[in-house]
Amino acid sequence: MKAYIFPGQGAQFTGMGLDLYENYPLAQELFEKANAILGFSITDVMFEGTAEELKQTKVTQPAIFLHSVILAKVLGDSFKPEMVAGHSLGELSALVANGVLSFEDGLTLVSKRALAMQKACEIAPSTMAAVLGLDDKIVEDTCAEIDGVVVAANYNCPGQLVISGEVSAIEKACEVLTEKGARRALVLPVGGAFHSPMMEPAREELAAAIEATVFNEPTCAVYQNVPAKAVTNPAEIKENLMKQLTAPVKWTQCVQSMIADGGTEFIEVGPGKVLQGLMRKIDRSVAASGASLEA
Repeated sequence: MKAYIFPGQGAQFTGMGLDLYENYPLAQELFEKANAILGFSITDVMFEGTAEELKQTKVTQPAIFLHSVILAKVLGDSFKPEMVAGHSLGELSALVANGVLSFEDGLTLVSKRALAMQKACEIAPSTMAAVLGLDDKIVEDTCAEIDGVVVAANYNCPGQLVISGEVSAIEKACEVLTEKGARRALVLPVGGAFHSPMMEPAREELAAAIEATVFNEPTCAVYQNVPAKAVTNPAEIKENLMKQLTAPVKWTQCVQSMIADGGTEFIEVGPGKVLQGLMRKIDRSVAASGASLEA
């Protein structure tokens, strides 16, 4: 079975989407529509902006979503997903790709999500850290022992877990995890504690927007970050999407569920190759590649 997977924040690069815009009238039309919906020229930042400009949350999230979704639409009839999943923000790209959300509604939710997360980041100093080379259980138990907010946030692949929380708690956790044998415990250059209880204000804001949006029956199952299993019921999809901002991204478990349910070919749709790299660390026996427009 063909599984299409969609990347999250961090996959952006200067010039992203320009080839699509220049070569496909449909892409040009959708990019122009996006500029109108967002109220600013995101194409200018995507095609010509600096890495610093692209890193602003209000730009990064819509930019990655647009690159992914427009690429899927340009693939046309060759795009026939039998299962989909997205890493964090990528889940919204996956929901447009399998017909749950329209392009317009998907982009509007992504923009609201980005702005709500940005606001939540400004409330208290918070960050994330990557922990390499330790068993998940050791990382989870260590987080539970630390004073303050620090939780497991992204289960990216075996031996790579990102933690999220208050700056002081994250720094302390990194110290303890290094003592426990972590190959690396590195604070990441991010402006907030995504996928942690500190995103509660953003979750409340986004939940209201999700509630007011029409979610259609999907054309295929979406393997959502929160339950890490196949979901087809629109009401459940909504519920899981609301929980996603404060709950961990169970990416390893999502991919394992897709493989267990018959996924044999994984195709990453969007900028970069981050998910293909994680696929090789989760299960080398499964084919992973990037979406290609070559005939």
